[in-house]
Amino acid sequence: MADRNRAPVPDTEWSASADTAVRVTTVELFFDLVFVFTITQLTSVLAARTTIVGLVQVLLMFGVTWWMYGGYAWLTNAVVPSNTVRRGLLVVGMAGFLTMALAIPHAFRGTGWAFGVGYFVVNAVHTGLFLLSAGGSVLAAMRRLGPLNFLSATLVLVGGFAPTPWRYGLWTLALAVEIATPYLSPIGGFTVAAGHFVERHGLVIIIALGESVVAIGVGAAELHLDVGLLAVAISGLIVAYFLYWTYFGGDEVRAEHVLDAIEDPLRRARVALTAYGYAHYPMLIGIIAVAAGVKKAIGHAYGHVSLAQAIALGGGVALFLAGDLLFRRILGIGHPWYRILALVGALASIPLGLVLAAGQIALLLVVLAVPLSVEGYRELRRAGVGTSIWRP
Repeated sequence: MADRNRAPVPDTEWSASADTAVRVTTVELFFDLVFVFTITQLTSVLAARTTIVGLVQVLLMFGVTWWMYGGYAWLTNAVVPSNTVRRGLLVVGMAGFLTMALAIPHAFRGTGWAFGVGYFVVNAVHTGLFLLSAGGSVLAAMRRLGPLNFLSATLVLVGGFAPTPWRYGLWTLALAVEIATPYLSPIGGFTVAAGHFVERHGLVIIIALGESVVAIGVGAAELHLDVGLLAVAISGLIVAYFLYWTYFGGDEVRAEHVLDAIEDPLRRARVALTAYGYAHYPMLIGIIAVAAGVKKAIGHAYGHVSLAQAIALGGGVALFLAGDLLFRRILGIGHPWYRILALVGALASIPLGLVLAAGQIALLLVVLAVPLSVEGYRELRRAGVGTSIWRP
């Protein structure tokens, strides 16, 4: 990683020429660690309620949460947390995310109010930091964006205090407002520093993958350690590694170059939004589903899991790959065919989980390892590099 303790800079938005200087700071990494606790909590919800209702709840809670995480990535891309006041306000934002995460397990029952309050705090800090610290076109853009963010945050807050049926409706409406916001409010006023943007989102993917491994360990904590349990746990780790390979196999460097090469600020902002906002949503939901699926499979190493649990495992891998394919298509990097084969193979693993959970995980290893390895080998051949070196 680049230097995280960058020196203070003027309180203005970044220009394209400053891209190489803008990198993720340690306080942003600390912020991400707090945010990713929501991933752990959502994994627990899906593992405990592997049903359509549980999935809808996870999709809604993560949808609004991911919107505000993205908002903070855009915030620190434009406003460096370089003084005590800014870092202090980020800590308040972290407290809001922590409140939301703690409320997640029962957010559609008794703790919805805490989720709503935490979300409103996160939103208020985000808007406040922009208005206090940004300048020029960024400030003008935020003045247009702020009211729409306030509307969605208010819907989440009111929904947290509303009866459960209304909560579903209001939080769905909040998510719909957020999806529509970039089309209702122009985002061309934001100058995206490509290096920081790519690094920040890469960090949240790698931390989320790490948290998925932690979730596997938590699932095994109360079980007797034997060969079967160990095999499934290690296999889950290797599946997570291949998801890491899918994302970090050199393409994050190409992604930064592509984003950095877009000279028009409006187009760069739109590409950043679609590639790192919308396309990353299915990838992170996929990580949550895979972690929940492996967590359930650990207790049934040589037995079978339910259809819903098998779908969580195979479908989670497929969803991650679908998000990755969308991400690569938006940026115009890589070749999709081997990853499409891996996606189809992940879906084909679902019936095997109904017979043998360990067999499904083993098949997932194969359908990920073979296409990615062949893809890497062929890319090295095209580049004229010795084929004895695999990446990453």
